[in-house]
Amino acid sequence: MTYPEWLRAEPSGILGSLLGVLFPARCVSCGRAGHWFCSACTASIPGAGRLVVLSRLRAQSNALCGVLSLSSHVPPLREAVHGLKYGGMRVLADPLARLLAAGWQAWGRAVDVIVPVPLHPVQRRQRGYNQSELISRALADYTGLPVQLSALERIRHTRSQVGLPMESRLTNVTGAFACGSATVRGHRILLIDDVLTTGATLSACASALHEAGAGEIWGLTLTYAPDPGVAQDKGNVDSP
Repeated sequence: MTYPEWLRAEPSGILGSLLGVLFPARCVSCGRAGHWFCSACTASIPGAGRLVVLSRLRAQSNALCGVLSLSSHVPPLREAVHGLKYGGMRVLADPLARLLAAGWQAWGRAVDVIVPVPLHPVQRRQRGYNQSELISRALADYTGLPVQLSALERIRHTRSQVGLPMESRLTNVTGAFACGSATVRGHRILLIDDVLTTGATLSACASALHEAGAGEIWGLTLTYAPDPGVAQDKGNVDSP
């Protein structure tokens, strides 16, 4: 679903109050009034919002230590991700980042900086924003970690990964990213994307960061596609 432009960001002040009365927030998943992603839907996320550690991804570079995610790409997170990524619902970045922050802090691993997976300028103009950047900004607010928005650059315009076989996914993003920022040198990186499918995009980003001197690099996503790798026991996820 695509929402009107005036509903895509959460306006503040008198305008925000007026729109909140005339057009109250409704959960993107179940339609309940009051919140863009309600507490009932949040509570129904498989695994109660604890992170799943994914290993042995079908496409993983040596630069990427691993990827953690909240849930497989199923309701209610699927609807929230689609609303943020395709529906223009930028207001969803905050509640989704809050879930990621809680899961990451419970896991307990230390990193130095948050880096979002970048969009090519053409893609960004078409969408109007980068959903991974929105999530990263909100995640930084909840965790207190700094976010480095300029660490990665998408230097090659690639076609969408959706629907591509694994071999084509790898070729599609090979050499698509560059890191020209010296600020990542020696730093432990938390790399943010919305959905993990094979790991090709995160691995390409991690390779660019590693070449620039970054230290340990972990990926963190909202959801993962069926069978991207092997998920460890959620009961052990609190220990790095």
